[in-house]
Amino acid sequence: MIKRRMLLLIILLFTLCCSMILSVSFGTKSIQIEDILGAFGIGDVTTFGSEVVRARIPRTVFGVLAGAALAVSGGMMQSITRNPIADPSILGVNSGASLFVVCGIAFLHVNNNITMIWLAFVGATLTAFCVYGLASIGYSGATPLKLALAGAAAGTALQSMVNTVMMPDTQVMNQFRFWQTGSIGGATWNDIYTMLPFLTVGFGLSLMLSPALNTLALGDDMAVSLGINVFAVRLLGTLAGVLLCSATTALAGPIGFVGLMVPHLIRAVLGPDVRWVLPLSALAGAGLLILADVLGRLFGRPGELEVGIVTAILGAPVFVAIVRKVKVSTL
Repeated sequence: MIKRRMLLLIILLFTLCCSMILSVSFGTKSIQIEDILGAFGIGDVTTFGSEVVRARIPRTVFGVLAGAALAVSGGMMQSITRNPIADPSILGVNSGASLFVVCGIAFLHVNNNITMIWLAFVGATLTAFCVYGLASIGYSGATPLKLALAGAAAGTALQSMVNTVMMPDTQVMNQFRFWQTGSIGGATWNDIYTMLPFLTVGFGLSLMLSPALNTLALGDDMAVSLGINVFAVRLLGTLAGVLLCSATTALAGPIGFVGLMVPHLIRAVLGPDVRWVLPLSALAGAGLLILADVLGRLFGRPGELEVGIVTAILGAPVFVAIVRKVKVSTL
């Protein structure tokens, strides 16, 4: 198992490095290897191609952070709920964040990133607890099917509220409709600096809770007998997952299926050990989002497809495959 983990780690690191090189190389202008070297101070640093590469670097770095955050967020939600189809988009969390963001834009005239992150965090948190509470009603508790249905219902209701707020104001609608497709194309260093503290707290909490989440997978009664505060672990884990998701969603828009696909595939290869699933999911999620962004540029030429559209195209078949599995009720 150790050899498998190290091999997967090497593969993911190599894939991430290659995807980052592709990200700064492909776009509306073709870039040569000399331009990439020049952007990092090797060779001629004054060429137009080098300037283009330097302009693409913030987009690539933002994509790495966003992909890692979404994957870890999905992994946390799946571990906390012991539900393999838990994901910010499936559970309606993205829709909750979207509603609060569009309300902030329409009614509070919010135009700074930090306020948008906090609005998205509040909306995502309230939605997560409401969906879990709805799914917990009844004898069987929050089963995967009930969570998916509650998330779909909440997402539909929240999206209708988003449309209600957005439609009367053309300016709000124009600002919001580009945001809601999910894109990392306009990322700047300021966006990265703004989201970094939130992601640091989210990643730190996730790694800190990973041993307790392993114990929680044995069942609540067993976890309590081993000294785990189940309520505190679930609360902090939910906050960590929602913080990672909301910080990314506020700046990039709702990007779906990354948090669903990546942790599930990593778990299928390595097993359920959360201490390995979360960090390797971060690497895989970063690589996946960057590759999806590159594919969007290639297939959308002379324009580009937004990364949220590409991840939806890639993630929908994976979601169907997961739901079709017989043993989908527990992890």
